[in-house]
Amino acid sequence: MSTAQLYTKYTRVWIPDPDEVWRSAEIIKDYKEGDKSLHLKLEDETLYEYPIDLQGNELPFLRNPDILVGENDLTALSYLHEPAVLHNLKVRFLESNHIYTYCGIVLVAINPYEQLPIYEQDVIYAYSGQNMGDMDPHIFAVAEEAYKQMARDEKNQSIIVSGESGAGKTVSAKYAMRFFATVGGSASDTNIEAKVLASSPIMEAIGNARTTRNDNSSRFGKYIQIGFDKRYHIIGANMRTYLLEKSRVVFQAEDERNYHIFYQLCASASLPEFKDLGLTCAEDFFYTSQGGDTSINGVDDADDFEKTRHAFTLLGVKESHQTTIFRIIAAILHLGNLEIQAERDGDACSVSSEDEHLNNFCGLLGVEHSQMQHWLCHRKLVTTSETYVKSMSVQQVVNARNALAKHIYARLFNWIVQHINKALHTTVKQHSFIGVLDIYGFETFEVNSFEQFCINYANEKLQQQFNLHVFKLEQEEYMKEGIPWTLIDFYDNQPCIDLIEAKLGILDLLDEECKVPKGTDQNWAQKLYDRHASSQHFQKPRMSNTSFIVLHFADKVEYQSEGFLEKNRDTVYEEQINILKASKYQMVADLFQDEKDAAPTTSMAKGTSKISVRSARPVIKAANKEHKKTVGHQFRNSLHLLMETLNATTPHYVRCIKPNDEKLPFKFDPKRAVQQLRACGVLETIRISAAGFPSRWSYHDFFNRYRVLMKKRDLSKNDKKQICQTLLEDLIKDPDKFQFGRTKIFFRAGQVAYLEKLRADKFRAATIMIQKTVRGWLQRVKYKRLRKAAMVIQRYTRGHLARRLAEHLRRTRAAIIFQKQYRMLRILRAFQRVRNATITIQAFARGMFVRRIYRKILAEHKATILQKYARGWLARTRFRRVRGATIVLQCYYRRMKARQELKALRIEARSAQHLKKLNIGMENKVVQLQRKIDEQNKEYKLLNEQLSMLTSAHSSEVEKLKKELVQYQQSHRGDGNQLVSLQEEMEHLRLELEKAHGERKVVEDSYVKEKDLLRKRISDLEEENALLKQEKEELNSRILCQSEDEFARNTVEENIQMKKELEEERSRYQNLVKEYSRLEQRYDNLRDEMTIIKQAPGHRRNPSNQSSLESDSNYPSISTSEIGDTEDVIQQVEEVGMEKAAMDMTLFLKLQKRVRELEQERKKLQTQLEKKEQESKKSQVIETKTEVTSDHEDFAYNSLKRQELESENKKLKNDLNELRKAIADRATQNNSSNDIQDSYNLLLNQLKSANEELEVRKEEVLILRTQIMKAAQQKETGKNMVIERESITTNASWPNSDKHIDQEDAIEAYQGMCETNRLLEAQLQDQKREHEEEVEALKNQVDAMKEELEKQHQAFLQTLQLSPEAQVEFGLQQEITRLTNENLDLKELLEKLEKNEKKLKKQLKIYMKKVQDFEASQVTVPAERRQHERNMQVVVQRKEKDFQGMLEYYKEDEPLLIRNLVTDLKPQAVSATVPCLPAYILYMCIRHADYINDDQKVHSLLTSTINGIKKVLKKHNDDFQMTSFWLANTCRLLHCLKQYSGDAGFMTQNTPKQNEHCLKNFDLTEYRQVLSHLSIQIYQQLIKIAEGILQPMIVSAVLENESIQGLSGVKPMGYRNRSSSMADGDSSYSLDAIIRQLNTFHSIMCDQGLDPEIVQQVFKQLFYVINAVALNNLLLRKDVCSWSTGMQLRFNISQLEEWLRGKNLQQSGAAQTLEPLIQAAQLLQLKKKTSEDAEAICSLCTSLTTQQIVKILNLYTPVNEFEERVTVAFIRDIQMHLQERNDPPQLLLDFKHMFPVLFPFNPSSITMDSIHLPASLNLEFLHKV
Repeated sequence: MSTAQLYTKYTRVWIPDPDEVWRSAEIIKDYKEGDKSLHLKLEDETLYEYPIDLQGNELPFLRNPDILVGENDLTALSYLHEPAVLHNLKVRFLESNHIYTYCGIVLVAINPYEQLPIYEQDVIYAYSGQNMGDMDPHIFAVAEEAYKQMARDEKNQSIIVSGESGAGKTVSAKYAMRFFATVGGSASDTNIEAKVLASSPIMEAIGNARTTRNDNSSRFGKYIQIGFDKRYHIIGANMRTYLLEKSRVVFQAEDERNYHIFYQLCASASLPEFKDLGLTCAEDFFYTSQGGDTSINGVDDADDFEKTRHAFTLLGVKESHQTTIFRIIAAILHLGNLEIQAERDGDACSVSSEDEHLNNFCGLLGVEHSQMQHWLCHRKLVTTSETYVKSMSVQQVVNARNALAKHIYARLFNWIVQHINKALHTTVKQHSFIGVLDIYGFETFEVNSFEQFCINYANEKLQQQFNLHVFKLEQEEYMKEGIPWTLIDFYDNQPCIDLIEAKLGILDLLDEECKVPKGTDQNWAQKLYDRHASSQHFQKPRMSNTSFIVLHFADKVEYQSEGFLEKNRDTVYEEQINILKASKYQMVADLFQDEKDAAPTTSMAKGTSKISVRSARPVIKAANKEHKKTVGHQFRNSLHLLMETLNATTPHYVRCIKPNDEKLPFKFDPKRAVQQLRACGVLETIRISAAGFPSRWSYHDFFNRYRVLMKKRDLSKNDKKQICQTLLEDLIKDPDKFQFGRTKIFFRAGQVAYLEKLRADKFRAATIMIQKTVRGWLQRVKYKRLRKAAMVIQRYTRGHLARRLAEHLRRTRAAIIFQKQYRMLRILRAFQRVRNATITIQAFARGMFVRRIYRKILAEHKATILQKYARGWLARTRFRRVRGATIVLQCYYRRMKARQELKALRIEARSAQHLKKLNIGMENKVVQLQRKIDEQNKEYKLLNEQLSMLTSAHSSEVEKLKKELVQYQQSHRGDGNQLVSLQEEMEHLRLELEKAHGERKVVEDSYVKEKDLLRKRISDLEEENALLKQEKEELNSRILCQSEDEFARNTVEENIQMKKELEEERSRYQNLVKEYSRLEQRYDNLRDEMTIIKQAPGHRRNPSNQSSLESDSNYPSISTSEIGDTEDVIQQVEEVGMEKAAMDMTLFLKLQKRVRELEQERKKLQTQLEKKEQESKKSQVIETKTEVTSDHEDFAYNSLKRQELESENKKLKNDLNELRKAIADRATQNNSSNDIQDSYNLLLNQLKSANEELEVRKEEVLILRTQIMKAAQQKETGKNMVIERESITTNASWPNSDKHIDQEDAIEAYQGMCETNRLLEAQLQDQKREHEEEVEALKNQVDAMKEELEKQHQAFLQTLQLSPEAQVEFGLQQEITRLTNENLDLKELLEKLEKNEKKLKKQLKIYMKKVQDFEASQVTVPAERRQHERNMQVVVQRKEKDFQGMLEYYKEDEPLLIRNLVTDLKPQAVSATVPCLPAYILYMCIRHADYINDDQKVHSLLTSTINGIKKVLKKHNDDFQMTSFWLANTCRLLHCLKQYSGDAGFMTQNTPKQNEHCLKNFDLTEYRQVLSHLSIQIYQQLIKIAEGILQPMIVSAVLENESIQGLSGVKPMGYRNRSSSMADGDSSYSLDAIIRQLNTFHSIMCDQGLDPEIVQQVFKQLFYVINAVALNNLLLRKDVCSWSTGMQLRFNISQLEEWLRGKNLQQSGAAQTLEPLIQAAQLLQLKKKTSEDAEAICSLCTSLTTQQIVKILNLYTPVNEFEERVTVAFIRDIQMHLQERNDPPQLLLDFKHMFPVLFPFNPSSITMDSIHLPASLNLEFLHKV
């Protein structure tokens, strides 16, 4: 292929340009060899002649075809050179806003200076697990590649991030670490990934600063190693730092800042904990104000300082250490503000002892003030004989002060790095690591010093390693494909590295000059000139003797030697360091201690990696200048160590580019970009790639792309490889331009462009042929159309003339006919007018008569109706009155009968004989009680006598006082004057009272008048209101018709909104269930780890065989109570549907009221809880006190209590004696009838009280029996018995009895009394507690009433302020509300009564059933049962007809039942039986346990079943069939518990036979809730398994598979698709594979009897996953965003929709979940040119967000050159149309989102007695009942 063939007319080329670096032009004249110039046309249509050097024959670079512009990989370009690279980056950055681009193995990242939404969590998950070339370029793709290679090759990895300041290195490294922290999160709760991320704000605070190029520039290099275990979870990290820019601490250039931490601390100086630091604003300190402005736009230093402190805390830095760190930083600021005063002509100087900053510096660091003041201005000179102290000049003191500040900061920096490493260190063995190197890029400034020299030296080493790695990868690729390997010449920068680091190199000469006592920078520069003048990488400037030039790989840099020696020495005076070592603060002293023997803290544990990793920063020795290593030597050592680490790992490269120096978003400066591309090695990668075979095609892709160039006979062959070889040999004559590998074809640079040109020419020729044929056909069609039109015109013209003649003849005849008809019509109309008038008069007259008759009939009909209703009302009133009287009479009569019967029963129960029977054994006690009553009767008589005496004395005293009163009144009769004055005063008061009465009468009259006026006004208003109501009714009747549609629409919207809210609530609930199951699983994992740890050598524990799932104590107990009102309402909502429930206002008010009641109940429970807590605290205090008390105190307390109980017992005995005495007295008396009645009433009352007391005593005896059974109390009572017997034997006399009582009887009586008294005391305490609770409840009621009263009072005040009409309206509203609430209360009461009635009926049926069963069981003989047990098979056969659907088993067989039916059961074992057979068997076992009323058995069986199912699911957590099987059985068991619960709502579809199988005794509602939770967990596991199977297929089958053959045109691509982490095998799937898998899922679920509604929800979820994964991949891949992909995608989606229709799943909503993907496919196929197209896209793509639409348009790539690209203006137009949308900000769909599952009630038609137990289940121990 000659030059003349390439440089032809219309070919585009690149020419140099001073402003844009490279400019595009088009050749307008074919080039011939020997031409001196090339005729070009620029893009602005100007002509230009490009001169050609005939000797060098350097023609301009060729431009790539438009189809290759915007490629993800620069190596995919056919022409690989600098202008092509620059143009591709510019197009991607400015037009598509893509900041990442691949360049071979390098990721080029351009800083957008804008926050982009491409780093969210969903993007991380989208890139996780993907191959590197499959997705668009991203930092996450590089991180994923490193992570996968580490896991696959088990080799350590490194990510090298480089670039100049402001290019975004730190941010890129931060995002890479965030990816590792997210994907490789720690398996334990050490939270190491959070600590790794938390180290970033600390390192940014102490190591980053603002420069002229970057507001957050890293002024040090760092290498972070993230360690992973064998499961590739993060276990720890380690950080190494390189070359901190210490000079920035003491000096900043214009518009630059010191390190951020200084400004953060100054911004937070006002905090109370920092008051003693003596800080003010940053402008007041010399070290922070040299650069000018101390603030950064958009940065809050105080807020950043809080983040830094939080990060310190998260990394475990103590508060005391944090305080010391801030003290040291503040001390550095104070050190910079020292005032140095010159003395003695400047040879000496001093610092004032009163200097505030010196005092603060010494105080903050805890050093001696006088020593620091002295040694800041003096230095010590040591000779062999003596030591001198010499004063220093001002400049020397300033230099020494600055050196001290730099040294302090550097030591503090190292200390913080060491402590970060300690926090990130782990004791777990490290298996592998990934290193992230964030290091400075190549730097060149106007003035370049020692720092720039070290930075460029490091970049030389990294570039050498990069070149070798690229060369190695090229070689591996060629060898893998079997291509002959030829040596590629590439730039080797080893000579430049030798110039710097070799023996007698620049660094060696610098170290040697530093050792010379009077060495200077000029002498060192002269030595460089002498030594390296002949080196090709070293030059001497013409105009300077102190500078030198080094020719680096990127550019030549001139370095000024001034300051090299001082910075290399890094001199700090030993005396100042010794003062700091003696600090009173331990941390400050430790900071400056010698570290000769200290072990490096950053070294890893033995065997943790394949290479030995040492500390990056060598150990800092003492400050002796003779023995201290120079900075250059340290940096060279650490750099060698870094290179060793990188060479032992697999590197990945990220090159950060700064697009402009103004930090403007999405602005591209070509000059700056080219400069950085040259410096970072990207162009070197391009050059190495271009030297070999940069373009690589697989045979399949090459065949599909260039099949148009092949001949028909070649296409008939089956071997594609042979076809491609034949084609290339025909088209490209030079065999060196291509090579055939095993799987790919390799091309030299430019060959793909040549093939594209041939392909375009072929298409162009075919297009011309098509156009020629189409145009000829169009002309022929046009001629035929014209000829046919002429013939039609002639035909119509002739017809028109004939029709005009015929029209004239018709019109003449028509005129005659018209005249005749008109005359006839005029007469006819006159007749009809008279006739109509007559008919109208008749109609009105007849109507009037008929209406009169109708009104009369209507009035009579209304009168009849009124009479009917009045008579009916009177009859009903009379009936109610009679019925009420009858009921009253019946009540009175029945009450009288009941009283008579009650009296008879009481007499019988309280007769003496009956009491004797009940009180056998208490005769001795009764005798004592009788004696006590006699004594008290005597005392009573004495008291009566005393009372009579007191009464007589009192009466005499009263008489005496009356006499004295009479005398006193007589003595005061003479006081008349006083009486007169009192009468006058009374007269005056009477006059005032009359006056007040008159005024009151006037007011009342005015009030009456006003009242009459108001009444009149009210009557007027009422009339007006009546009129308005009438108008309102008319308007309502009109509006009603109009508003029916609107009301229906609003109702539908409300229902949809309520459904949406219900779905959201259900989703939140199921997410909680999912989180619970996840935490449960995590707990199991942690417990397993603990078990493994405990099974270490030595004493071992037997691991528990029981899962934590089995030990669940959260299962509810079996409740026989009813379901609450709220649950009823929720059930009603679920059963009836949201439409009906939403319209039920009563239901809404009921719920509202229930919420209020629950809130009040919650408050009550909270107060009770607080009381309980206080009581528990008191009881704890009491318990602690009682533990301390001695046995003597216990005995004293017991004796005191015994005395109280004895006195209580005596009172009871007296009451009993009074009772007996009253009975005896009243029985002997036979007085009048009134006396008999009184005695009878007294006897009844006393018998009633005695009966109640007797019932209490019975309960006490029962309680005492249960208490006596306790062993502990037996011991205590035994001890007390011994003590009491001893006391009784010593004192056997009874003071209350004259008779001697037997000792044993007395002891028994005493014990009974003690126990009785204890019971009485307990009852009193219970009553007291109940009383307190009642009082508390009453208080709460009072408070509630007060609140209600206040509300009513406020409402009343509001009504007073309203107008009278509003008052009436408000009163009506209040009354309606009150009546509604009362109505609701009555409804609730009625419902409760109905429920109670149902419950009682159900219990009555159960008891009747039990009685019948008991009677039947009495007939059978126990021996028969034993015979049944022996001959079980015979019994089963004989009683099969009477099988009641219950299965009996013994308690000890329960584990065997669970094992055979749950744990060890395989779905295949029951595949031929009834679906969900295990669920039916379990229910029949539960039903039998319910039948025998064994709550423990029910609880145990259900708990074991649930735990067994969980264990099976945990064991088979990746088995779809097993999970589906247990989901079906769990749902069926849940449906059975509902269907046979006895609730009417669940029994509507039951047959009478099924109703007999309902549960009788237990309400398992709470267990239904537990099973519902379990079903949700199983469903989520099922979806997870199905997603795991489908997800690897989705992208390949839906997006990549060529369903329509020959449709897609393959684009040229680079070798990014050859990801080193890709598997060698073919992992592509077709759509048929997905459909087969879906068929498998569907058949499994249907065969196992899963509910159809759940099957529909499963496929809806799976189709959502297909949609989300495919769309996310589409949004992150440029190569699939084309028209052909849209067509393929639409076809694939139609296939999936067809499958849904075939399986009758179109109602599941699965098709709707594919809507975003359908719209994305349509968007790829639509036109994208005009504003009408933009409107069509906006109206069509409603399911896609604005971000997604714009992203697809940015990614859209034409497959061939005939298709136009999407312009930037069109995308802006789309954004303008979509700016009103309120779309969510995220770009990708959440493919982990799970729709909330709903388990609708699905009753079974199978009866329990029809189920057969197969023998394969081994359930012979189950007996049919």
